[in-house]
Amino acid sequence: MVTTLAIDCGGGGIKASVLDEAGTMRARPLRVPTPYPLPPALFVRTLVDLGGRLPTADRLTVGVPGMIRHGVVVSTPHYVTRSGPRSRVDPDLQAEWSGWDARGALADAFGVPALVLNDAEVHGAGVVAGTGCELVLTLGTGLGSALFDGGVLAPHLELSHAPVRWGTTYDTYVGEPERRRLGDAFWSRRIRQVVDGLRPVFRWDRLYLGGGNSRLIRPEQLARMGDDVVVVPNTAGIVGGVRAWELAAGRRGART
Repeated sequence: MVTTLAIDCGGGGIKASVLDEAGTMRARPLRVPTPYPLPPALFVRTLVDLGGRLPTADRLTVGVPGMIRHGVVVSTPHYVTRSGPRSRVDPDLQAEWSGWDARGALADAFGVPALVLNDAEVHGAGVVAGTGCELVLTLGTGLGSALFDGGVLAPHLELSHAPVRWGTTYDTYVGEPERRRLGDAFWSRRIRQVVDGLRPVFRWDRLYLGGGNSRLIRPEQLARMGDDVVVVPNTAGIVGGVRAWELAAGRRGART
């Protein structure tokens, strides 16, 4: 049996568990706060320390916020800041993270094959049916997204950085600070407006809303979004760590 250490990295916390081939957790998930400032070396040590508290595994899946191409960080919005999401960007951290081979560094540190993807992509791997056009949006510190066509993972687009209105990005428009400012009722209505606006862009067969804040969407707003919109549990960010290997095959290989 092949086991997978799945690590879901967020702006506020990092969660991990070990899964069997069926995606069943073999250990209770662990969570630690995301430390700041967070250079890549500390990121690796944090993940190694967290993994060391769990059963050993044969391979590693890590979901990281930001744009990841072939295991290399193109950009990450939170980890280049001095004290966490929405704080000032540190130019030195930005330089360290840009172009960093996360997959290579983590494979070496853990001594097992590693797969590093955007965190929404790993989340999506845990929920998509594998048929038709499926869009995944994760709601948390900001907005994450992943697109699948027939179960094939499409190249990642940073939808969160696109302007939604008045020069405001999706990340800011529906992220955790706005939810706290608006309250769940008004924030839920804003989520519905985002869904309505994106529908003609993607023409999805199914839209999955995940992430820690998806459970806070008011039922009346969810009902107005349509039967093709489904809220999925946040645990998909870990459970998807197994299936991500299958869905990413052929596009993003793992380093041994």
